[in-house]
Amino acid sequence: MVGMSGAYGGHSNGGESRAPKEAVVVRAPKEAVVVGAPPPGPPEMEMAGVVHKVAAQPAQSTASKMKGKVKETFFPDDPFGSFKGQPLRAQWVLAARYLFPVLEWLPGYSLSLFKSDLVAGLTIASLAIPQGISYAKLANLPPIIGLYSSFVPPLVYAVLGSSRDLAVGPVSIASLIMGSMLRQAVSPSAEPMLFLQLAFTSTFFAGLVQASLGILRLGFIIDFLSKATLVGFMAGAAIIVSLQQLKALLGIVHFTTQMGIVPVMASVFQHTNEWSWQTILMGACFLALLLAARHVSIRWPRFFWISACAPLASVIVSTLLVFLFKAQNHGISIIGSLKCGLNRPSWDKLLFDPTYLGLTMKTGLVTGIISLTEGVAVGRTFASLKDYQVDGNKEMMAIGLMNIVGACTSCYVTTGAFSRSAVNHNAGCKTAMSNVVMALTVMVTLLFLMPLFVYTPNVVLGAIIIAAVIGLIDLPAAYNIWKMDKMDFLVCLCAFAGVIFISVQEGLAIAVGISIFRVLMQITRPRMMIQGNIKGTDIYRNLHQYKEAQRVPGFLILTVEAPINFANTNYLNERTKRWIEDESSSGNKQNELRVVILDLSAVPTIDTSGIAFLIDLKKSTEKHGLELVLVNPTGEVMEKIQRANDAHNHFRPDSLYLTTGEAIASLSGFAKMATP
Repeated sequence: MVGMSGAYGGHSNGGESRAPKEAVVVRAPKEAVVVGAPPPGPPEMEMAGVVHKVAAQPAQSTASKMKGKVKETFFPDDPFGSFKGQPLRAQWVLAARYLFPVLEWLPGYSLSLFKSDLVAGLTIASLAIPQGISYAKLANLPPIIGLYSSFVPPLVYAVLGSSRDLAVGPVSIASLIMGSMLRQAVSPSAEPMLFLQLAFTSTFFAGLVQASLGILRLGFIIDFLSKATLVGFMAGAAIIVSLQQLKALLGIVHFTTQMGIVPVMASVFQHTNEWSWQTILMGACFLALLLAARHVSIRWPRFFWISACAPLASVIVSTLLVFLFKAQNHGISIIGSLKCGLNRPSWDKLLFDPTYLGLTMKTGLVTGIISLTEGVAVGRTFASLKDYQVDGNKEMMAIGLMNIVGACTSCYVTTGAFSRSAVNHNAGCKTAMSNVVMALTVMVTLLFLMPLFVYTPNVVLGAIIIAAVIGLIDLPAAYNIWKMDKMDFLVCLCAFAGVIFISVQEGLAIAVGISIFRVLMQITRPRMMIQGNIKGTDIYRNLHQYKEAQRVPGFLILTVEAPINFANTNYLNERTKRWIEDESSSGNKQNELRVVILDLSAVPTIDTSGIAFLIDLKKSTEKHGLELVLVNPTGEVMEKIQRANDAHNHFRPDSLYLTTGEAIASLSGFAKMATP
């Protein structure tokens, strides 16, 4: 008997004629009529019945296999490949460039590049200043914290980040989540200092989670947030963020702290006596102006600077109007005085009290994952437009470290914002120096211009937030998901509904849970199908997909398109036995089932439970007088089969074939010779 490493597909009966090592030739008498044979193929396929061997995978040690799996899991991009064959000094230089991407572009930086980055930096600064103030209000933090968060983190990212286009700062979704989660335990108005401490601590944990994912190369975890999940989540969050601004747009003083659409709308109509027509008029006018500017920039991309400058222009104009007409005395609320000065150290404000430790860790985890997903996605999007690579793990480390540093310098959670990055890209940025220019512009504002924001009305900040987040509602993407995959659309819809009807974090948890459940269903209920022969060829395909495919009499050809493991062996066993019973009970003696062929071409891996399934199936078919044949087991599967054979020899060489056509041609001949 030939060993498994050189297994052949021939039969072990007397009809087998042994050939050289490369093949086993099976011949039947010319005058015989073969029972259950497939339709004859073209002449080139009717050559001698050469049956090719099923080769085993080259022998590897367990250590080598583990090393390969670890490398493919954690280092699929081979980050240290460039170090091979380099002298020690060159390796140190490469290591420094890997850790500090700024060293890749700074030595060759030129005046022409700086001119482009200067324009881009000043442009995004005009957007970052009003957005920073607005998003800090959204997180229930002092407005100055939003400007602090647009100063230090961009400087850190410019040194550590690998994206040329990413513009760093606070973002609406993370601000909303942080504000809502912390407000459940502490009132920002009753205990502002404690609330601020919790915000800094949550930012520290967010950065810790983000940096850890990058250092440990566990970025694949964020892949559980599928595109469908993100589209639904972002749309729902955008609506919730917009609804929260009704407090500012209508001038309501007593507003609900809940996030769902029902309590928010109930609060709006329960306090109609607090509505201020002056606030409503100003808010409607500036919101219309901002939306019009956004529409112009979308319709004519060369006018991107209109939407970029519109928020700052709105702040300046509205502040002048309030100052000139003393509007603060007529129902329009204003920001109030803001102190000049740069970021104050806040490491002494990090609070690790056991009372709030669970809350800050949970808030940091949620905001960290959400902001990291947004930042990496935005960076990769613009990198693809300019045809350069963004290292996901470097981005995670950069975003994480800038949030850790930010937590110690009076900043809250930041990441790469889509709106600012789009403006940065359209403004012609060349390197991360645009972030430095933006940070320096914010620094000048913090040092000298803060008194100018005293009369800035809160209603305009609310309008700026609405105009910014409305772009997160991606209806074309939702429609495409509906057309492509109804199950994905269900995930998208659940994420959307969970956010607007329950809360942001619960909605996200529901969507992720549904996505994971769908993956588990695909694992536990893998795709399994019956194949037939396409007449006149040696091709075998799914009977339901190819109408011209025909069943081969006497053969049941099954294929599995998934790994076989402990999670799905029971299903595969039951499904296979049901098909065998259906075929055996057909009552047609002419086409009586004789052979079950299991095509393993699409099975990449198998575990011990999977091997046990194949052995049990082999025994079950033999009890019913049937023969089980395995076709084209892949390397890892073949290796496991070989190990199983070393103990009990369940699968003889004559039960393994390289192709379905060879198996049928060989076994049809033997079926004929067994016929009296």
